[in-house]
Amino acid sequence: MSSILDLIGNTPLVEAQTLVKNKNVKLFFKLEGNNPGGSVKDRPAYNMIKSAVERGDINENTKLIEATSGNTGIALALIANLYNLNIELVMPENSTKERIQTMLAYGAKVTLTSSETGIIGSRDYAENKVKNEGYVGLNQFANNDNWKAHYKTTGPEIWRDTHQKITHFVSSMGTTGTIMGTSTYLKEQNEAIQIIGVQPTDNSKIPGIRKWPQEYLPKIFNPKKVDQVIEISEEEARAMTKRLAKEEGIFAGMSSGGAAAAALKLIDTMEEGVVVSIVCDRGDRYLSSNLFEE
Repeated sequence: MSSILDLIGNTPLVEAQTLVKNKNVKLFFKLEGNNPGGSVKDRPAYNMIKSAVERGDINENTKLIEATSGNTGIALALIANLYNLNIELVMPENSTKERIQTMLAYGAKVTLTSSETGIIGSRDYAENKVKNEGYVGLNQFANNDNWKAHYKTTGPEIWRDTHQKITHFVSSMGTTGTIMGTSTYLKEQNEAIQIIGVQPTDNSKIPGIRKWPQEYLPKIFNPKKVDQVIEISEEEARAMTKRLAKEEGIFAGMSSGGAAAAALKLIDTMEEGVVVSIVCDRGDRYLSSNLFEE
Protein backbone atom coordinates (compact mmCIF):
# COMPACT_ATOMS: atom_id res chain seq x y z
CA MET A 1 0.00 0.00 0.00
CA SER A 2 1.21 3.50 -0.78
CA SER A 3 0.77 6.71 1.20
CA ILE A 4 -0.12 10.10 -0.25
CA LEU A 5 3.59 10.98 -0.05
CA ASP A 6 4.39 8.28 -2.61
CA LEU A 7 2.39 10.29 -5.15
CA ILE A 8 4.82 13.24 -5.04
CA GLY A 9 6.69 13.52 -8.33
CA ASN A 10 6.41 11.69 -11.65
CA THR A 11 4.14 14.46 -12.89
CA PRO A 12 2.93 14.44 -16.52
CA LEU A 13 4.73 16.09 -19.42
CA VAL A 14 2.30 17.35 -22.07
CA GLU A 15 3.06 18.91 -25.44
CA ALA A 16 1.72 22.35 -26.36
CA GLN A 17 -0.94 21.96 -29.04
CA THR A 18 -1.55 25.51 -30.26
CA LEU A 19 1.00 27.97 -28.85
CA VAL A 20 4.05 26.98 -30.93
CA LYS A 21 4.06 27.89 -34.64
CA ASN A 22 7.54 26.53 -35.47
CA LYS A 23 7.08 22.85 -36.33
CA ASN A 24 10.76 22.17 -35.62
CA VAL A 25 10.39 23.16 -31.97
CA LYS A 26 8.47 21.11 -29.45
CA LEU A 27 7.28 22.73 -26.19
CA PHE A 28 6.36 20.51 -23.26
CA PHE A 29 4.72 21.60 -20.01
CA LYS A 30 5.52 19.71 -16.80
CA LEU A 31 2.30 19.71 -14.79
CA GLU A 32 3.40 20.13 -11.18
CA GLY A 33 -0.16 20.87 -10.09
CA ASN A 34 -0.68 17.10 -10.26
CA ASN A 35 1.32 16.65 -7.06
CA PRO A 36 -0.94 15.82 -4.07
CA GLY A 37 -0.40 19.25 -2.50
CA GLY A 38 -1.08 20.91 -5.83
CA SER A 39 2.32 22.37 -6.68
CA VAL A 40 6.00 21.83 -7.48
CA LYS A 41 6.76 22.70 -3.84
CA ASP A 42 5.67 19.24 -2.66
CA ARG A 43 9.06 17.99 -3.84
CA PRO A 44 11.35 20.23 -1.75
CA ALA A 45 8.97 20.28 1.23
CA TYR A 46 9.03 16.48 1.40
CA ASN A 47 12.79 16.28 0.96
CA MET A 48 13.47 19.02 3.55
CA ILE A 49 11.27 17.41 6.20
CA LYS A 50 12.20 13.79 5.48
CA SER A 51 15.95 14.55 5.42
CA ALA A 52 15.80 16.65 8.60
CA VAL A 53 13.91 13.90 10.45
CA GLU A 54 16.34 11.23 9.23
CA ARG A 55 19.34 13.32 10.39
CA GLY A 56 17.71 13.89 13.76
CA ASP A 57 17.60 17.67 13.22
CA ILE A 58 13.88 17.83 14.03
CA ASN A 59 11.35 15.71 15.89
CA GLU A 60 7.81 15.86 17.30
CA ASN A 61 8.90 18.34 19.97
CA THR A 62 10.41 20.79 17.48
CA LYS A 63 8.64 24.09 16.85
CA LEU A 64 9.02 24.53 13.09
CA ILE A 65 8.51 27.85 11.35
CA GLU A 66 8.73 28.88 7.70
CA ALA A 67 7.99 32.01 5.68
CA THR A 68 6.13 31.28 2.45
CA SER A 69 4.27 33.00 -0.34
CA GLY A 70 1.89 30.06 -0.44
CA ASN A 71 2.78 26.86 -2.26
CA THR A 72 5.67 25.81 -0.03
CA GLY A 73 3.49 26.48 2.98
CA ILE A 74 0.70 24.25 1.70
CA ALA A 75 3.19 21.46 0.97
CA LEU A 76 4.83 21.83 4.39
CA ALA A 77 1.44 21.86 6.15
CA LEU A 78 0.46 18.62 4.41
CA ILE A 79 3.76 16.82 5.03
CA ALA A 80 4.51 18.11 8.54
CA ASN A 81 1.14 16.90 9.77
CA LEU A 82 1.78 13.40 8.39
CA TYR A 83 5.08 13.40 10.32
CA ASN A 84 3.30 14.65 13.50
CA LEU A 85 5.34 17.85 13.44
CA ASN A 86 4.13 21.25 14.66
CA ILE A 87 4.62 24.01 12.10
CA GLU A 88 3.87 27.73 11.97
CA LEU A 89 3.64 29.22 8.49
CA VAL A 90 4.17 32.94 7.98
CA MET A 91 2.88 34.76 4.93
CA PRO A 92 1.76 38.22 3.80
CA GLU A 93 -1.81 39.13 4.75
CA ASN A 94 -2.77 39.72 1.11
CA SER A 95 -2.20 36.06 0.21
CA THR A 96 -5.23 34.46 -1.43
CA LYS A 97 -7.71 32.98 1.01
CA GLU A 98 -7.52 29.62 -0.79
CA ARG A 99 -3.88 29.29 0.25
CA ILE A 100 -4.50 30.30 3.85
CA GLN A 101 -7.50 28.00 4.24
CA THR A 102 -5.67 25.06 2.66
CA MET A 103 -2.81 25.38 5.16
CA LEU A 104 -5.30 25.54 8.03
CA ALA A 105 -7.13 22.51 6.65
CA TYR A 106 -3.89 20.51 6.80
CA GLY A 107 -3.47 21.48 10.46
CA ALA A 108 -0.82 24.19 10.38
CA LYS A 109 -0.76 27.44 12.36
CA VAL A 110 -0.83 30.42 9.99
CA THR A 111 0.53 33.86 10.90
CA LEU A 112 -0.10 36.80 8.56
CA THR A 113 2.37 39.67 8.29
CA SER A 114 1.96 43.10 6.69
CA SER A 115 1.22 43.17 2.99
CA GLU A 116 3.41 46.27 2.73
CA THR A 117 6.57 44.34 3.62
CA GLY A 118 5.47 41.27 1.62
CA ILE A 119 7.41 38.00 1.76
CA ILE A 120 10.52 39.82 3.00
CA GLY A 121 8.58 40.87 6.10
CA SER A 122 7.43 37.27 6.56
CA ARG A 123 11.04 36.07 6.29
CA ASP A 124 12.19 38.62 8.87
CA TYR A 125 9.41 37.56 11.28
CA ALA A 126 10.32 33.87 10.98
CA GLU A 127 14.05 34.53 11.36
CA ASN A 128 13.40 36.57 14.51
CA LYS A 129 11.51 33.65 16.07
CA VAL A 130 14.36 31.29 15.19
CA LYS A 131 16.93 33.61 16.78
CA ASN A 132 14.99 34.55 19.90
CA GLU A 133 12.20 32.05 20.67
CA GLY A 134 13.65 28.58 20.12
CA TYR A 135 11.99 27.89 16.78
CA VAL A 136 13.64 25.90 14.02
CA GLY A 137 13.42 27.18 10.46
CA LEU A 138 13.60 24.92 7.44
CA ASN A 139 14.70 28.03 5.49
CA GLN A 140 13.90 26.93 1.96
CA PHE A 141 16.03 29.82 0.63
CA ALA A 142 19.26 28.37 2.07
CA ASN A 143 18.41 24.69 2.48
CA ASN A 144 20.31 22.37 0.13
CA ASP A 145 17.56 19.77 0.55
CA ASN A 146 15.40 22.18 -1.49
CA TRP A 147 17.40 21.99 -4.72
CA LYS A 148 18.45 18.39 -4.12
CA ALA A 149 14.77 17.36 -4.35
CA HIS A 150 14.81 18.49 -7.98
CA TYR A 151 18.20 16.94 -8.62
CA LYS A 152 16.81 13.62 -7.43
CA THR A 153 13.37 13.79 -9.09
CA THR A 154 12.45 16.66 -11.45
CA GLY A 155 15.63 16.54 -13.55
CA PRO A 156 15.66 12.76 -14.02
CA GLU A 157 11.94 12.73 -14.90
CA ILE A 158 12.39 15.39 -17.60
CA TRP A 159 15.45 13.62 -19.02
CA ARG A 160 13.54 10.33 -19.10
CA ASP A 161 10.24 11.67 -20.46
CA THR A 162 11.84 13.68 -23.29
CA HIS A 163 13.82 10.56 -24.25
CA GLN A 164 17.04 12.50 -23.60
CA LYS A 165 16.11 15.04 -26.29
CA ILE A 166 15.57 18.16 -24.15
CA THR A 167 17.55 21.17 -25.39
CA HIS A 168 16.13 24.00 -23.23
CA PHE A 169 14.64 24.10 -19.71
CA VAL A 170 12.55 27.10 -18.61
CA SER A 171 11.63 27.79 -14.98
CA SER A 172 10.35 30.72 -12.96
CA MET A 173 12.72 31.72 -10.16
CA GLY A 174 11.52 32.20 -6.58
CA THR A 175 13.55 30.27 -4.04
CA THR A 176 15.40 29.02 -7.17
CA GLY A 177 15.35 25.42 -5.90
CA THR A 178 13.62 24.08 -9.01
CA ILE A 179 16.04 25.64 -11.47
CA MET A 180 19.17 24.89 -9.39
CA GLY A 181 18.43 21.19 -8.89
CA THR A 182 17.09 20.54 -12.38
CA SER A 183 19.98 22.43 -13.98
CA THR A 184 22.55 20.47 -11.97
CA TYR A 185 21.10 17.15 -13.11
CA LEU A 186 20.48 18.07 -16.76
CA LYS A 187 23.94 19.62 -17.21
CA GLU A 188 25.48 16.37 -15.92
CA GLN A 189 23.65 14.52 -18.69
CA ASN A 190 24.38 17.04 -21.46
CA GLU A 191 26.28 20.29 -20.89
CA ALA A 192 24.75 21.78 -24.03
CA ILE A 193 21.25 21.92 -22.50
CA GLN A 194 20.32 25.58 -21.97
CA ILE A 195 18.81 26.61 -18.64
CA ILE A 196 16.55 29.67 -18.76
CA GLY A 197 15.41 31.46 -15.62
CA VAL A 198 12.37 33.73 -15.50
CA GLN A 199 12.20 36.95 -13.47
CA PRO A 200 9.63 39.76 -13.30
CA THR A 201 10.41 43.11 -14.87
CA ASP A 202 10.94 45.98 -12.42
CA ASN A 203 7.72 46.87 -10.57
CA SER A 204 5.91 43.75 -11.83
CA LYS A 205 4.28 41.58 -9.18
CA ILE A 206 4.01 37.95 -10.21
CA PRO A 207 3.23 35.54 -7.32
CA GLY A 208 5.95 32.91 -7.09
CA ILE A 209 8.55 34.81 -9.13
CA ARG A 210 10.92 37.28 -7.50
CA LYS A 211 13.83 39.54 -8.28
CA TRP A 212 15.39 39.56 -4.83
CA PRO A 213 17.37 42.42 -3.27
CA GLN A 214 20.99 41.29 -2.88
CA GLU A 215 20.75 40.74 0.89
CA TYR A 216 17.72 38.45 0.45
CA LEU A 217 19.04 36.51 -2.55
CA PRO A 218 18.53 32.77 -1.86
CA LYS A 219 21.79 31.25 -0.63
CA ILE A 220 21.15 28.14 -2.73
CA PHE A 221 21.23 30.24 -5.92
CA ASN A 222 24.27 29.84 -8.17
CA PRO A 223 24.09 32.13 -11.24
CA LYS A 224 26.55 29.89 -13.09
CA LYS A 225 23.81 27.25 -13.36
CA VAL A 226 21.54 29.57 -15.38
CA ASP A 227 22.49 30.29 -19.00
CA GLN A 228 19.96 33.03 -19.65
CA VAL A 229 17.41 35.09 -17.71
CA ILE A 230 14.26 36.32 -19.45
CA GLU A 231 12.25 39.08 -17.78
CA ILE A 232 8.47 38.99 -18.05
CA SER A 233 6.01 41.75 -17.17
CA GLU A 234 2.97 41.19 -15.01
CA GLU A 235 0.77 41.89 -18.04
CA GLU A 236 2.56 39.26 -20.13
CA ALA A 237 2.29 36.69 -17.34
CA ARG A 238 -1.42 37.38 -16.81
CA ALA A 239 -2.21 37.17 -20.50
CA MET A 240 -0.32 33.92 -20.97
CA THR A 241 -1.92 32.34 -17.88
CA LYS A 242 -5.32 32.95 -19.47
CA ARG A 243 -4.12 31.61 -22.82
CA LEU A 244 -2.83 28.44 -21.16
CA ALA A 245 -6.31 27.79 -19.79
CA LYS A 246 -8.24 28.68 -22.94
CA GLU A 247 -5.91 27.32 -25.63
CA GLU A 248 -4.11 24.43 -23.95
CA GLY A 249 -6.56 23.44 -21.21
CA ILE A 250 -3.84 24.04 -18.60
CA PHE A 251 -5.30 25.82 -15.55
CA ALA A 252 -2.39 27.29 -13.61
CA GLY A 253 -1.14 30.27 -11.62
CA MET A 254 0.63 33.38 -12.88
CA SER A 255 4.18 32.13 -12.35
CA SER A 256 3.39 29.32 -14.79
CA GLY A 257 2.06 31.85 -17.28
CA GLY A 258 5.25 33.83 -16.83
CA ALA A 259 7.39 30.78 -17.58
CA ALA A 260 5.28 29.92 -20.64
CA ALA A 261 5.58 33.49 -21.93
CA ALA A 262 9.36 33.29 -21.52
CA ALA A 263 9.41 29.91 -23.28
CA LEU A 264 7.59 31.38 -26.30
CA LYS A 265 9.99 34.34 -26.42
CA LEU A 266 12.83 31.85 -26.39
CA ILE A 267 11.25 29.72 -29.12
CA ASP A 268 11.00 32.80 -31.36
CA THR A 269 14.82 32.80 -31.42
CA MET A 270 15.17 29.04 -32.10
CA GLU A 271 15.33 27.06 -35.32
CA GLU A 272 14.71 23.69 -33.66
CA GLY A 273 14.74 22.04 -30.27
CA VAL A 274 12.82 20.54 -27.37
CA VAL A 275 11.77 22.98 -24.64
CA VAL A 276 10.37 22.02 -21.23
CA SER A 277 8.58 24.67 -19.15
CA ILE A 278 7.50 24.13 -15.54
CA VAL A 279 3.82 24.63 -14.70
CA CYS A 280 4.22 25.31 -10.99
CA ASP A 281 0.71 24.85 -9.62
CA ARG A 282 -3.04 24.90 -10.30
CA GLY A 283 -5.22 27.87 -11.10
CA ASP A 284 -7.86 27.11 -8.47
CA ARG A 285 -5.44 28.56 -5.89
CA TYR A 286 -6.07 32.03 -7.38
CA LEU A 287 -9.82 32.14 -7.96
CA SER A 288 -10.38 34.74 -5.23
CA SER A 289 -7.82 37.03 -6.91
CA ASN A 290 -8.50 39.01 -10.09
CA LEU A 291 -6.22 36.78 -12.20
CA PHE A 292 -8.96 35.23 -14.33
CA GLU A 293 -11.29 38.23 -14.53
CA GLU A 294 -11.92 39.59 -18.00
